[in-house]
Amino acid sequence: DNRLFRFSLGHALYEEGDTKRSIPHLKLCVESRKDWMLPRILLGKALIDIGSVAEAKYYLETALELATTQKHDDPANELRCILSDL
Repeated sequence: DNRLFRFSLGHALYEEGDTKRSIPHLKLCVESRKDWMLPRILLGKALIDIGSVAEAKYYLETALELATTQKHDDPANELRCILSDL
């Protein structure tokens, strides 16, 4: 039930190319905290990888709102680029 462990596991699975297995861990993290930007970004990217673009867009737009509110300029710029390509 450790959310940081689950985020680390989801991130590692995503980085290793095991996208489908990363998604449940990242979703758990997203559901656990409304202000946690990073799992939303990774979840959005993972969903794009498996072809769930509409669902990915929702998480990426939410992550962009958080990045802007939390003043994370680099992630916000990355998210704008990803969203403009969808």
